[in-house]
Amino acid sequence: MNRSAFTIMRKLIGLVFPLLHIMLAAILFGVIGYLCAIFITILSAMAVLKGMGMAVLMSFEHLLILIGLCALSRGILRYIEQASNHYIAFKLLALIRHQVFMKLRTLAPAKLEGRNSGDLVSLITSDIELLEVFYAHTISPIMIAILVSLIMIGFIGQYHVFLGVIAVLAYLTVGVFLPLHFGKKGRNAGQRYRDRYGKMNGFILDSLQGVKESIQYNHEQCRLAEMNQGMENIEQDQTQLKKLEAKSYATSDVCVLLFSLLMMVSGILLYQVEAVSFIGLVVCTIAMMSSFGPVVALSNLSNNLHHTLASGNRLLELLEEEPKVKEITGENPIQYGEMKIEDVSFSYDLEKIVEDVNFVLPKNKIIGIHGKSGSGKSTLLKLMMRFFEVDSGQIVLNNRSLNQINTHDLRNMEAYVIQETYLFNDTLANNIALAKPDATLEEIKLAAKKASIDAFIESLPEGYMSKAGELGSQLSQGQKQRIGIARAFLHQADIILLDEPTSNLDSLNEAVILKALKEESEGKTIVLVSHRDSTMNIADEVFEMNAGQPLPR
Repeated sequence: MNRSAFTIMRKLIGLVFPLLHIMLAAILFGVIGYLCAIFITILSAMAVLKGMGMAVLMSFEHLLILIGLCALSRGILRYIEQASNHYIAFKLLALIRHQVFMKLRTLAPAKLEGRNSGDLVSLITSDIELLEVFYAHTISPIMIAILVSLIMIGFIGQYHVFLGVIAVLAYLTVGVFLPLHFGKKGRNAGQRYRDRYGKMNGFILDSLQGVKESIQYNHEQCRLAEMNQGMENIEQDQTQLKKLEAKSYATSDVCVLLFSLLMMVSGILLYQVEAVSFIGLVVCTIAMMSSFGPVVALSNLSNNLHHTLASGNRLLELLEEEPKVKEITGENPIQYGEMKIEDVSFSYDLEKIVEDVNFVLPKNKIIGIHGKSGSGKSTLLKLMMRFFEVDSGQIVLNNRSLNQINTHDLRNMEAYVIQETYLFNDTLANNIALAKPDATLEEIKLAAKKASIDAFIESLPEGYMSKAGELGSQLSQGQKQRIGIARAFLHQADIILLDEPTSNLDSLNEAVILKALKEESEGKTIVLVSHRDSTMNIADEVFEMNAGQPLPR
């Protein structure tokens, strides 16, 4: 969604409300701090005029004391302002990351299936990190610039209305018109840069994970060429943003000089017609020259905001994305019972995968679903887990639709073993204990024995404390698959759904696992999806999937 900069900023500011009192304090201290900095030069000019014998209201000693107080206060107030802004920024970044992870949890797995993982990593890390610029260096500077400008307009305007009008035009030009102009020019480049940056992260992550395959098939140069092209595109966007940044800085500096000169010339003309005193001429000119700090900071913000607002837009797109499957809460608990698939149909986009499926999964039975690849076997298991919503029909558990069962209860009642088991870069014990975090080591070992992986783990130097490595790199596909089966045994679910659980196993290990499944089937429902006839031998009933429709074998 291509939002305007104002809309993005408004939505991001909305996240500040829990820390609004700290933000107001930062703004207050910032305004007073900037006024102290401005009046150091104004009071210094007055002190010089006093030394020249001009009729300045305060004594020379009082002016020096005020200059010293302003200088001391400026440092203290600036520190408090920055400390407050950064506290807000880092506190909010932590809260935003929490919201993002919670959102990803609600979007998974339906909305995240096939999503670029590198792009998500970029969003969670660098995109959110860039918001520190917005919360620490954007919100309060905007308010500070507005308030300081209004005060200085009033201060200059008391000497002459025309000089006050010049101040209004100066602050509006430098603090509003220039940021809007350059912000509009750089918005598309900033959004394009962040999108390309996220895709490049995904490409690099993909290249690292597939480096062995690239070497095996002499594909390194092709991947490198694609990477170089992607980096060149990113560099072009960055160069465009840098050029805009340079133009913005140069234009701001020119405008500051021109308006300062205009204030001085206007003051001289008014002095010549005795509309302004000589003291007023000097004070207004010095005040104009020294008061651009807040609005120049505001003008320079547009240079950094190209990246920040693009990151904010990507973040808001994720936070506002609606999950395909919403979690169910507040329903009465349910007891394990018979599961029925009633007239279920499901499509991925426009491709019909499952159509008018009907069959029963009774208790204490092993049900086999056999069929060729693409016939809808795996999809059927995902529908039973309610990872996706059925297009039509319903899946019923103990006479209640899955849409009327608390999601947490359903997940506790089911165990699902997929074809590609994901292992965390943690100990093998902790990887198995994912299914039951409070499990004892004895329970973990028992589950591993049933999955025929205990002997291998015990043979390792550190046994169950051995690390699986990144993406389970220390284990073979068959060993990872057995870890996944061990999780299912440890979970002690009433319904065990297994998708090709023996596809990566030899005949001996397959026999051991199938025997364990047979022994575990008492009091449970086990659904066994496979294209191997040998796996189907333990099933009490087998359904043959034919173009999305199971037929009794």
